[in-house]
Amino acid sequence: MKRAQLPYSPDRSWLLPLLVISIISLTFLLALTFTHGKSLSSNTDFSFHQRKFTFSEGVYGRLPKLPRFAYLISGTKGDGPSVKRLLQAVYHPRNYYILHLDLEAPDSERLELAKYMKSEGVVREFGNVMVIGKADLVTSKGPTMIASTLHAVAILLKEAKDWDWFVNLSASDYPLMSQDDMVHIFSYLPRDLNFLEHTSSIGWKEHQRARPIIIDPGLYHSKKSGVFWAKERRSLPASFKLFMGSAWVVLTKSFLEFCVWGWDNLPRTLLMYYTNFLSSPEGYFHTVICNHKDYQNTTVNHDLHYIRWDNPPKQHPMTLTLEHFDDMVQSGAPFARKFTRDDPVLKKIDKELLRRSNGQFTPGGWCVGGSFPGTDPCVIYGNPNAVKPTVSSKRLEKLLVQLLESERFRSKQCK
Repeated sequence: MKRAQLPYSPDRSWLLPLLVISIISLTFLLALTFTHGKSLSSNTDFSFHQRKFTFSEGVYGRLPKLPRFAYLISGTKGDGPSVKRLLQAVYHPRNYYILHLDLEAPDSERLELAKYMKSEGVVREFGNVMVIGKADLVTSKGPTMIASTLHAVAILLKEAKDWDWFVNLSASDYPLMSQDDMVHIFSYLPRDLNFLEHTSSIGWKEHQRARPIIIDPGLYHSKKSGVFWAKERRSLPASFKLFMGSAWVVLTKSFLEFCVWGWDNLPRTLLMYYTNFLSSPEGYFHTVICNHKDYQNTTVNHDLHYIRWDNPPKQHPMTLTLEHFDDMVQSGAPFARKFTRDDPVLKKIDKELLRRSNGQFTPGGWCVGGSFPGTDPCVIYGNPNAVKPTVSSKRLEKLLVQLLESERFRSKQCK
């Protein structure tokens, strides 16, 4: 069937009387070739296919401007199918997506992702998905994960000019609602809110994370291995206060510009400090944001994930299954983790929450191809600004109202 761009105006009257209608401007990259060390192309390390769309984006009535999310979806060897499925579940033409399979994954897996991007008409037309070809070596407990995240952020800052929030996901994450639900609810939020779970009451982590000194071989080797432990231990820092929390964040473009460009030296100083810190992704952004006066009052103490822990907590969270489905839904969180590949609960989420068929994108207001059995409504697409929120948006709204309730909101900021 020939792809077409059709005008479309969905009904958001159940929440507001008017709709933001018009077309957007999207500019991004689709990677075609990939390398690390040994190149898949004889004469290039990295190349892109880029297509630019220039649309007008108007605002009608009193509806707020719709936000854009920039996603980093990360995985390792064997995660290619899970990364693809996750992309399909969170895809929206308004957003930007960077897919990264670390250096442990073979080039063939990255190539498969690239072939899929190239073959998928909607992705090809909007050009808002990029596969990182020159992969980073990532050690889960070391600073290489922070380096890889900052790498993706730097690409987004350079190539995608107009996004609002950055979201990092792994191949074991999955959404609990559509992007239309997220876009709709986040359109009513101040654009300076940063969502990250954090605390300065680090407890046992002082002796097991903060005082040990580790060295990540991933910084100077091309093969993954465990971190090295130094015999000496260090005292807690005196020039800044440590904060720790979840490695999964939803951060503003403004804050990440500060982290990458660092007009204040704090982000660089802390990056060097966390180079020798065990599980640095659980502390770097948290410590930067809570030690700077311009950002410490922008924090919302929640990672927007449903995560279930053993009692007492172990190093890794529980694997989610069908028995956790109702709790996931009632949490109001837009994401959950961790899941095993192709677990039956993912199929249930697809069917009941995302209304997504296997191998297809999660449908939204931009999909105008009909919803007949066996057909893909997103094969034919219309206005990317058309948003059709579902009942899941009400659950997210309820969660955010609780988090932003004035007394609770301020009392949990950088404490």
